Amino acid sequence: MGFREDFLWGGATAANQCEGGYDEDGRGLANVDVVPIGKDRLPIISGKMKMFDFDEEHFYPAKKAIDMYHHYKEDIALFAQMGFKTYRLSIAWTRIFPNGDEKEPNEAGLKFYEDVFKECKKNHIEPLVTITHFDCPMHLIKEYGSWRDRRLVGFYENLCRTIFTRYKGLVKYWLTFNEINMILHAPFMGAGLYFEEGENEDQVKYQAAHHELIASAMATKIAHEIDPENQVGCMLAAGNYYPYSCNPEDVWKGLQIDRESYFFVDVQSRGEYPAYALKDLERKGVQIEMADGDQELLKKYTVDFISFSYYSSRVASTDPAHNVTEGNIFASTKNPYLESSEWGWQIDPLGLRITLNTLYDRYQKPLFIVENGLGAVDVPDKNGYVEDDYRINYLREHIEAMRAAVEEDGVELLGYTTWGCIDLVSAGSGEMKKRYGFIYVDRDNEGNGTLKRSKKKSFDWYKKVIATNGTDLA
Repeated sequence: MGFREDFLWGGATAANQCEGGYDEDGRGLANVDVVPIGKDRLPIISGKMKMFDFDEEHFYPAKKAIDMYHHYKEDIALFAQMGFKTYRLSIAWTRIFPNGDEKEPNEAGLKFYEDVFKECKKNHIEPLVTITHFDCPMHLIKEYGSWRDRRLVGFYENLCRTIFTRYKGLVKYWLTFNEINMILHAPFMGAGLYFEEGENEDQVKYQAAHHELIASAMATKIAHEIDPENQVGCMLAAGNYYPYSCNPEDVWKGLQIDRESYFFVDVQSRGEYPAYALKDLERKGVQIEMADGDQELLKKYTVDFISFSYYSSRVASTDPAHNVTEGNIFASTKNPYLESSEWGWQIDPLGLRITLNTLYDRYQKPLFIVENGLGAVDVPDKNGYVEDDYRINYLREHIEAMRAAVEEDGVELLGYTTWGCIDLVSAGSGEMKKRYGFIYVDRDNEGNGTLKRSKKKSFDWYKKVIATNGTDLA
């Protein structure tokens, strides 16, 4: 049986991690631009340390990234050589509306993405477009406090109407917010939220989340009105929490942590706040301000499909003595049965099958894996070639697990896009050294390098996987 004939194989990037050109052609400044590499990155992305502009003391990797702004034709040609059926990319909000609250869009920004989508179509690649991949215009953060202010729903609606109209016929698949649950874990990077001294952070995060959920439903409504062919998905940072032991306390803790993330998709897919979330918000002293019609809007305009990122599973324990995994925004108890990547992310292919089954059982909607991959230190030879068998092994095992979920468990899966199909800046650490791609880019953590692109061993391997629709993984 295997994967469906029209299975969408491809790769994924985000504007802020690959485009560069942060001040070109009228583009405005965004939260994702002013996040530096180094020890201050975590306090800044979590909204604890204020960084609203560039300074002399830090290096900001997103300013130039891998300069895809000027290399996109070359990069899309390489994706086409691999046989990509789809390319997941995101739109930088500040290219279209530099401040975020303008009435009229920036034509140069609109034209850039039109050219990118046309280049994809020319190469028989279906664009899968994330409307907001963590981007929030800095003007909206300074003037309105970002998503804590209801007015952002209107600004986002304006963005959506603009792009759905302009790109009608060029883009069919849309995602509203990347890893929407990241607002709880990295609120400045995920949603432009910075907390003032003494603020009730839970109140701010969940009110902002409500505004994003309303914006997501509004986007789904507008997308279907402008083009009935449009398919709109939500996007979750996924990966089940296993109980560390069969102690019911561990099992209960795992369920509770999982629900923190499922809450968002429960609303986007089922159309209402689940009972457990309402009780949890009550316990936290959070009161969601809802406008008239919010509940009806959420109920009526649920997503068409559910997309998610999967890198590893996690472990829940009530015992504080257990070791915790390293270097991950979603740090958890270490799983003694799994190996870890160089950044401490635990490698669990079966966990992908478990996640697919959990999400499909829960929502009964088509699924789409839009991020999966291994961040590793790649050592190229003098020609830029990398023998990345470790990456091939990781992807092979995860594709096998994905195939089992489809063939043996009956999960409906639309496609699979590996993360960072071309090397880019890591969202978590800001490093270039942490590479995911099939294509090596000559650039280091300090911004040095020629930006030359070269194929890794995994390039030809993935090309064969796509050509055989996932049957030849050798």
